[in-house]
Amino acid sequence: QVQLVESGGGLVQPGGSLSLSCAASGSMFRLNAMGWFRQAPGKERELVATITGGGTTNYADSVKGRFTISRDNAKNTVYMQMNSLRPEDTAVYYCYAEAVGPNFVKGYWGQGTQVTVSS
Repeated sequence: QVQLVESGGGLVQPGGSLSLSCAASGSMFRLNAMGWFRQAPGKERELVATITGGGTTNYADSVKGRFTISRDNAKNTVYMQMNSLRPEDTAVYYCYAEAVGPNFVKGYWGQGTQVTVSS
């Protein structure tokens, strides 16, 4: 079993910055892609950003140039720096990671962390 523990998030004014982190632990060989998704009230969960084990990144158009995803493979941790935040970025942010083990390849989700952008 693999656990993802998120930290960061909170309340910030428009134009402000926040950072998120997500640490994976448990029995696994390695992590493939990791990423962040978000879900606003009444909306579907949507991809925000992903990063492969080799460091290739992908971003939703709505966050390009404002958010930066990174990872530390030695710490099994993914980060996301969020700048120039807008009210429409308000959502619960979920960490995702695909873990590879001795007899599995499986995706896992974090518990979610609230990000609220409001004046």
